[in-house]
Amino acid sequence: QRWNGYINQGRRRANDRVRRTEREDSIRRTVYVSELDHAVTEERLADIFATCLPVVDCRICGDPHSVLRFAFIEFSDEEGARTALNLGGTIFGFYPVRVLPSKTAILPVNPKFLPRTEDEKEMVMRTVYCTNIDKMVTQLDVKNFFEGLCGEVSRLRLLGDNVHSTRIAFVEFVHAEGAIMALNCSRMILGTLPVRVSPSKTPVKPRVNRVGSN
Repeated sequence: QRWNGYINQGRRRANDRVRRTEREDSIRRTVYVSELDHAVTEERLADIFATCLPVVDCRICGDPHSVLRFAFIEFSDEEGARTALNLGGTIFGFYPVRVLPSKTAILPVNPKFLPRTEDEKEMVMRTVYCTNIDKMVTQLDVKNFFEGLCGEVSRLRLLGDNVHSTRIAFVEFVHAEGAIMALNCSRMILGTLPVRVSPSKTPVKPRVNRVGSN
């Protein structure tokens, strides 16, 4: 038992070192953007910075009712983050932004939404996250788009509101190969806009029916 304890402790330390290395690498690939106009969406910001190098993740933070907000943008490699620094002073919306090297990595998705069971993990492997979806596009349009190119869709959740100019969707395929093929659909035109497709970090959650008051 003591020997097994030493082995487990060694594995934990090794895993901690790997996570620390991954986090440090993520920080080097991330920039901090401040003085960001509240009207600029994550989709629009990611598209702008994708001119440097592919964007892995983009997260806008701060009070949504404030005039100015801030964001973290992670690139596929460090060169993208270095190139992005040249966009400092560029006007996005009505204000020139400041772009600095980030001191932190982008925080992970809320753990409550991450897969908890083996079934949910398997579902995530078959799911993609889509952004920059034309607001005129219907759920059936999204389904037909992906089924025509990637295979049968088992579940789909199209989300949006009256504030943002585009919508997002979670698309779950019957087979994992469909999700892999869907990644190649990024930048293809869906409706009138080029859709952005990335691997999902969460399974498609069922809608929660709420009792509203009149």
